[in-house]
Amino acid sequence: MAREFSRTRRIGQQLQQELAFVLQRDMKDPRIGMVTVNDVDVSRDLSHAKVYVTFFEEDPQVIEAKLAALNTAAPYARTLVAGRMKLRVMPELRFIYDASLVEGMRMSNLVSKVIRDDEAKKGHSDDEPQEGQREED
Repeated sequence: MAREFSRTRRIGQQLQQELAFVLQRDMKDPRIGMVTVNDVDVSRDLSHAKVYVTFFEEDPQVIEAKLAALNTAAPYARTLVAGRMKLRVMPELRFIYDASLVEGMRMSNLVSKVIRDDEAKKGHSDDEPQEGQREED
């Protein structure tokens, strides 16, 4: 019987939880600010991990600066997480910006706006008498 999750996936999930905790509580770098860890992709040999993060910023230059600060602090974050996880090999961390959360929020806002506009048009057309109907005084 095959396992439900591979070992690398389980390690990635645990690494995601620990990194989120470390980045929120233990990292004191003001350049990083508020960061969300969306996913962690660990290589098969556990030597590297791609950490997908999102910032609550829209300016591409600010995002690049925060990403550079995270990648500079990656060895320190790796040391902090290694103390919390029981692994023989702790993967090297590489932070990558993930725009899917921001893009999803933008798409959701667009859909909501279209629905509101559609309902407003429908409500406006209900006020006018339809063809073949008489208005009663």
